[in-house]
Amino acid sequence: MVLGVLAGLLGALFSRGILLSLAFNRRMLRFGLPLRMAWAGLISGLLVALLPAALRDTASLQEVWLTSDLGWAMTAVLFVTKFLLTLVACGSGAPGGLFAPSLILGSALGLLVSTAALALQNASGLPLGLDGSDGLVTTCALAGMGAFFSAVTRGPITAIVIVFEMTADFNLVLPLMIGSVIAYLVAESIYSGSIYKHLLAWNGIELQKTGAIDTRLSGLTAADIMQSRVETLSSQISLDEAIQAFSRSHHRGFPVVEAGKLVGIVTQTDLANNSGECHFARDQPLSSVMTPQPVTVNPTDPLTQVLHLLNRYKISRLPVVDRRKLVGIITRADIIRAESDQLSGKTAQVGPQPEPSYVVYQTRSPAVGRGRLLVPIANPQTAEALLQMAAVIAHDRDYELECLQVILVPRYQSPAETSVSTTLSRRLLKHATRLGEKWNVPVHTEVRVTHDIAYTLLEVLKERHIDLIVMGWKGETTTPGRVFGNVVDTIIRQASCDVVLVKFADAPDAVPHFDRWLIPTAGGPNARQAIRFLPAFTQLATRPEIFLCQVHSPQHNLPDASALDEAMTYLGKRLDCPVALTSLCASSVSEAVIDLAQKDQCDVIVLGATREGLLQQVIYGNIPEEIARRCGCTVILVRGAIV
Repeated sequence: MVLGVLAGLLGALFSRGILLSLAFNRRMLRFGLPLRMAWAGLISGLLVALLPAALRDTASLQEVWLTSDLGWAMTAVLFVTKFLLTLVACGSGAPGGLFAPSLILGSALGLLVSTAALALQNASGLPLGLDGSDGLVTTCALAGMGAFFSAVTRGPITAIVIVFEMTADFNLVLPLMIGSVIAYLVAESIYSGSIYKHLLAWNGIELQKTGAIDTRLSGLTAADIMQSRVETLSSQISLDEAIQAFSRSHHRGFPVVEAGKLVGIVTQTDLANNSGECHFARDQPLSSVMTPQPVTVNPTDPLTQVLHLLNRYKISRLPVVDRRKLVGIITRADIIRAESDQLSGKTAQVGPQPEPSYVVYQTRSPAVGRGRLLVPIANPQTAEALLQMAAVIAHDRDYELECLQVILVPRYQSPAETSVSTTLSRRLLKHATRLGEKWNVPVHTEVRVTHDIAYTLLEVLKERHIDLIVMGWKGETTTPGRVFGNVVDTIIRQASCDVVLVKFADAPDAVPHFDRWLIPTAGGPNARQAIRFLPAFTQLATRPEIFLCQVHSPQHNLPDASALDEAMTYLGKRLDCPVALTSLCASSVSEAVIDLAQKDQCDVIVLGATREGLLQQVIYGNIPEEIARRCGCTVILVRGAIV
C-alpha cells in the first residue's frame, strides 16, 4: 500500500514533468529538433559525468540495474538521474517512448521501499512480518513496476497483466493488484488523465465522447448523403443494351426509369440469374428482369431509417425519390464517407464529394504579372485558337497565363494512385509556353488528375488566385436542367473571377477569322465588361471592324442610347479601326442578332452573360445558347466578376 501511494505521487509528478519539459522547449528553446536533441544530449552527458566512474562504463542505466548489486543509496541516485534524464529527453522531442522508463523507475522505487521497510523493522523492532529474503525485494520491485506504470498510463489492468506475464508467479498477483490500483487512484486524484491523452491534447488532438458523435450523426438525412447525379437505364432498352451499360460502368446496379419516374432497379445479379434461363433473349426489354417497386427512401428520411432499410433487406443501394421522381441514390460507401466527414469535423459540405485533384506535371515561370488568367485546354482542335485568345488578353492586361490540362478518371480510382499518360498534355502545354514567349507573357502549366472537371477548375481558381478564366464552350447542351452544360454552368454560377467562354466557328479544319466583330449591348454590367475586352481581342485581327448594335422590342419605346455612346467613347480612345453603330427593332433578340451577323458576314459575336435565373432562361429562351447553336461564326460570352 505504501508502495502504491508513493508510485501514485511520483507517477503524477512524472507525467506533469514531461508536459512542463515540452512547454519549456517550445517556449524558451525555439530551436529545430536536431538542436533540441543536441541540448538534451549535452545535459545528459554532464549529469552522467557526475556519477561514479563505475556507472559510466555501461551503455545505459538499465544495464547497471540488471547486472550490478547496488546499495540503496546508489539506487536512489540512479532513480533520480533516470527520472530527470527521461524528462529532458522527452521534452526535447527526441524519438522514444515512456514504456521502458516507467517500468525501470517502478522497479527502482520498489527496491527502495523494500529496503526502507526492512531497515525500519530492524531499527524499531516492530513486527512487520518481513523476512528479509531476496523474495521480498523481488516482489516489491515487480509490484513497483506495475504501480508506477499504472500511475503514468492510468491503465491498472494493463499494468497487472504485463508484469504478471513477465513472471507467471501467482504469489505476485495480490501485491501487484493492490499497488497498481492504489497508484492509479492516487495519481488520478492529483493529476487526472493518462500521459498519452495529455500528449495527444498537446499536439492538438482532442478525444471526443461517444455521445457527441452520435448526436452529430443523428442529424444527417438522406438528402445530405445521397448522390444527386444518378446514372439510370430506361425500362424499354433491351437486355443486350443493359449488359453493355454494365460493361462500361463500375456500378453494380442501376435505377430503371420510365417517363422520369422510378419503376424498378436492376443489378448484375438480376442479369446473371436470367442469363441462365432457357428463355433468356437479349432483345427482350429490361423491364422483364428488373426488380419492380424497389425499396426507396424520401430525401427527408433520417440516416437511421436508411441504415435500417439497408440492413433489413440486405441491399447495397437505396434510390431516393420525391413523389416517385428519382432525385438521388445512396450506397454504403456514401454513408461511410458522410460519417467520416462528420467525425473529422468536415461539416461544410456533407455527402459524396470528389477527391482533391492530383498534380502529375507542373512548370512555373516568374510571378511578375498584375494578375493571372487561367485557360483550361480540353479540345486539341481548338487549343491553338483558345491559347491565342488567352495570350492576347494576358498581354493586354499584363497577366500571367495559367494553362491547365485535366485528365478525368473514374470515381472508383484514386487520382493520386491512377496511372495516366501525360504525353499529349505536355505537348499542348509546351506549345502554350512557346506562345507565351511570343507574346512576352509568363506561362505556368499544370496537368491534374481528377474525378470532376468543374470541381478541379474551382479548386485551381482558389489555389492560384485567378483573376480571369478563358475556356472553350460547345455552344449548346443536351444535359437536362443545365443552361450551358455541367462544367460551364458550374463556373458561371460559382467562379468569383471574370469568365470568358469561347465557342469557335463551325470549321474545325480552317483557321478562324477575327476581323469583323458584332457586339450586341443593352448597357448591363456584363455587356460593358465585354466591351472592355475588345482592345485585346482585335489584336488577333488583320483588319478589324466593329459593329455595335442594340435590339429593342416593338412594344417598347426606343431604348436609352447612352450605353452605345459610352461604348463608342471607350473604343474610340483605344482603337483606330472603324466602329459602326446600329439600333434594331425585333421581337426576338436572338433572331435579330443572328440575321445581322449573317448579313454583315461577321466573324465573331461578343455577348454579355445575363444574370437571369434558370426559370427565366426557360421562359424567355437562352439567348447566348440560341445564338451559338444557330450561328456558324465564333461566339464569345463574357461574365464579369461576382462581387
